[in-house]
Amino acid sequence: MSARGRLLGVDTGSVRVGLAVSDPERKIASPLETYRRRDQAQEARYFQRLVQHEDIAALVVGLPVHTDGREGVKAAEARQYAAWLTEVTGLPVVFWDERFTTVEAESHLWSAGLTHKQRKERRDRVAAQILLQSYLDVGCPASSRPASLDEQ
Repeated sequence: MSARGRLLGVDTGSVRVGLAVSDPERKIASPLETYRRRDQAQEARYFQRLVQHEDIAALVVGLPVHTDGREGVKAAEARQYAAWLTEVTGLPVVFWDERFTTVEAESHLWSAGLTHKQRKERRDRVAAQILLQSYLDVGCPASSRPASLDEQ
C-alpha cells in the first residue's frame, strides 16, 4: 500500500456502513459518517464522490472474525463488499480485524451520556474510527491475518 494519502476506514453492515478517515500523515483517525445502504448504483456514486472529495488513497475494511480467528459468513460478506468497493473506486483494500470495535464504540458513547438514539446514530462511524486507529497505531501493515485471542 502506498505510504501517502488518507485512508478510509470502513465498518460494513447490511443496513449501515460506518466510515472514518485518517489525516494525510496517517496518524489520527476521525469518524466521518454513517452511510445508510441503498441500491448498488447509488452506493457506487456515493463512494466514488467520497474518495475523490476526501482524497482517499486506500481503504481499510473491517474483517469480522470469530474470537478464535476463524472467518465466518460475515467475514465473507465483508470480503465481497470490499471487492465491490475496489471495483467501483479503483482503490486498494487492506482488511483489518474488527473484533469488539462496535462494543468499544458503544461503551464510549454510553460513557459520554448519549441517548440510545444518539448512540445508534454514531455507533458505526465510531467503530470505523476505532478500527482505523488501531490499523494506524501498528504502522499500516500491508496485510494481516487475524489471530485467535489466545495468540495475542
